Amino acid sequence: MYLYTKLHSNVATHVLAWPMSRKRLSREDSRDQTTQRLLDAAQKLIAKKGLSAASVEDIAEAAGYTRGAFYSNFNSKGDLFIELLRRDHQETLAELAALRSDALPLDLIQQRSRDLYASLYRDNESFMNWTEARMLAARDTKFRAKLNALVAEKCGQIADFIQYFYRRAGVESPVPPPALAMGFMALCEGVRLSMLSSPTDMTPAMAESVLALFVDAIMQLARLQGTQQGVEHATAQAAND
Repeated sequence: MYLYTKLHSNVATHVLAWPMSRKRLSREDSRDQTTQRLLDAAQKLIAKKGLSAASVEDIAEAAGYTRGAFYSNFNSKGDLFIELLRRDHQETLAELAALRSDALPLDLIQQRSRDLYASLYRDNESFMNWTEARMLAARDTKFRAKLNALVAEKCGQIADFIQYFYRRAGVESPVPPPALAMGFMALCEGVRLSMLSSPTDMTPAMAESVLALFVDAIMQLARLQGTQQGVEHATAQAAND
């Protein structure tokens, strides 16, 4: 409670009032806020220094917390890293899931898919973290198992979208959707790695153009095949009538 004075008809009146208080976060909201701040700090530090050089203390301090707060949210630095990667790919998958709508025309789905794929890892921090994870998985079998599980989840969701698009186009995928999904992922990571390691040979604009061209060609071919099959089916039906 505090005291303030207001003037009314040249008379000073002293008024008691309760201060406005900020809404207290629930325990769950507070924990989530701590988790997100730790992940934000880890994203920058790991991208800059690598996982081994970014200590638990570094991450906690950058987030404004103590070592104890870190271990209240994560069992290990490796678990935090996996959660960071999961958060990153969930943002992309949410955009991809929104395209699986029969209300959207194929032209629009193709355009948005192309733009989304071309802009993947536009944030260098995100790409550096995925590259760090790939390198760590090659050396650490325990971490590899965790990363493989996450990649399989990611690949499966991309494969579901590929299968959906081919169904809308009216044709079968020329290769199993999971294999095509893995190919999309591998190409994207390879092009981005070339961009970061040889920036004069592969500029960001060139990288995005290559990726956009690839996904656009695959989707356009599917649609052309679907149209052709539709015409052939209609022609055969007319011949039988």
